[in-house]
Amino acid sequence: MIPSVNNTGSKTFGLLKYLYDTGKYEDHTDPHLVASFDGMAPDPGRDPNATLEDLQQLLDQPVMALPKHTRPAKHVWHTSVRATADDRILSDEEWGEIARRIVAATGIDPGDGQPGCRWAAVRHADDHIHIVATLVCEDGSRPDDFRSGKRAQAECRLIEKELGLHQVAPGDGTAAQRPTSAERHKAERQGRERTAREELRETVRRAVSGAGSDEEFFDRLAAAGVLIRKRAAPSGDLLGYKVALPGDLNKDGEPVFYPGARLAPDLSLPRIRERWSGGTGAEPTPRQEDTVRTGPGAPTSARRGTASAAWQAVLIVEHGDDAVAAAHIAAAGEVLDALAKTSAAHTRRELRDAATAFERASRSHVRAVRGHDRALRQAARDLVHAGPALGRGEDGATTAMAIDMLFFLITAAAHWHARKGHAQQAEAAAQAAGHLRTAYQAAAAQPLGVLYQRGRRLSRPVLQRQTVLLRETLPGLAEQILAEPGWYALATTIAEAEAAGHDPADLLSAAVGRRELDTAESVSDVLVWRMRRTADLPADASPLSESGTAGVQPATRRTAPQTSAPGRRRSSKEETSSKTR
Repeated sequence: MIPSVNNTGSKTFGLLKYLYDTGKYEDHTDPHLVASFDGMAPDPGRDPNATLEDLQQLLDQPVMALPKHTRPAKHVWHTSVRATADDRILSDEEWGEIARRIVAATGIDPGDGQPGCRWAAVRHADDHIHIVATLVCEDGSRPDDFRSGKRAQAECRLIEKELGLHQVAPGDGTAAQRPTSAERHKAERQGRERTAREELRETVRRAVSGAGSDEEFFDRLAAAGVLIRKRAAPSGDLLGYKVALPGDLNKDGEPVFYPGARLAPDLSLPRIRERWSGGTGAEPTPRQEDTVRTGPGAPTSARRGTASAAWQAVLIVEHGDDAVAAAHIAAAGEVLDALAKTSAAHTRRELRDAATAFERASRSHVRAVRGHDRALRQAARDLVHAGPALGRGEDGATTAMAIDMLFFLITAAAHWHARKGHAQQAEAAAQAAGHLRTAYQAAAAQPLGVLYQRGRRLSRPVLQRQTVLLRETLPGLAEQILAEPGWYALATTIAEAEAAGHDPADLLSAAVGRRELDTAESVSDVLVWRMRRTADLPADASPLSESGTAGVQPATRRTAPQTSAPGRRRSSKEETSSKTR
């Protein structure tokens, strides 16, 4: 149950008109009162003799009784209280009791003989109510509504338990500001799926991803088509910025600008600069590896680099200092943004959803110490500058490889947050991991299917020799791997690695390392990507290498059936207990 408090209104009638309007909004059906301050307020929704003016005048009466010069300029307190999608439909009586508890908890109408404000609760949809109050008590005093939003949240947590509803994870004050109801309604009127605030937050986040300077950041924003205003000190030093969507205008026809800090706490200019200055406030020091590769093969190279950087970051998140781990978790969000921006259509939506979900996991009260996260930020930078990747061939296969490694990193972040008691962040990271799992399946199906088909055509002596190798090198896992459909993809990888001059036993041992694999759903799936990355084998095995591969038959473009190709994820236990490659 989610309350959203907004106490900055000045027109009671305008808010009531919106709440009772059934013509513009599809979810506004049968608007009516479920509770009010005295239980007898006129209801324009159910009483044909009651009007909006009647209800407005009743609520505003204590305000209007004050001398004009002492009336508060913004006297309307408003909150919506919304059930989650998996909650049952509550009755009017239950919503009425929820409204009375919310106004009591927030100090709007505390009860027990204390002076309270006039209020009314309107229900115009199955899953939520709106509470409208005027911020002058019956005796002319002002209510004690300090931190009413947090007090409403705390009360909702109690209500959820008592009514058996979905228990929302408690927040810690580091979340980005939610769109107001006015912003949501404006987006609906304009036919947009998201509010201007949400669109701008994503645009700014993507512009930050891998950026190395103020100039590059603002160039990316301009290229994205947003309006930018910069705030400078008298000395000319840049102090801040704000952005607006073209066409998003206020009542005076002017663009509606949002400062970066109002989009998200970590999108203020000082916090953004910490990313490329290592948290010192100094200009970044250019390094030779900062030169980004472009041209043919660049998306593939960037994805391989991303896989390696993500894999190393897992160790730091699992075992590193909290401040450094927090920096790597934040940088992981940049990598997700960059990967979503540059990947092919069949994975882009899930990757974008993963990045959006993980945005909440990138912030906590553990302040990140930037600089140590340079490898991940460089990976994000490389992804952006390398440009869009194809959804097939080496581009597509290395995308699957990168997603596979990022899945481990995001899962490690989820458990790091859980250990710290960061409930919302842990939940957000888990949601992001779910989207990555789906994106991985789409990206991995074709390249793993090719490896599977090639493995099926390996000669019997080659397969027998590899079976012996597997049993000698990984005695505790061999029988499980041999029983998996993905064994044939791993057999192809072993054959290619041996033909390239690698010791397959060493590669297998390194791929397992200290990471537990005996509970993996598809151990072979995990080992294929680790070995191909470590041995620098082509992620897409469709074309033959120039030197050929001993014992491997010519490649085919056919993909194994979904039921046979080893494209499944590993189990949660393997994901969480993995330690090193």
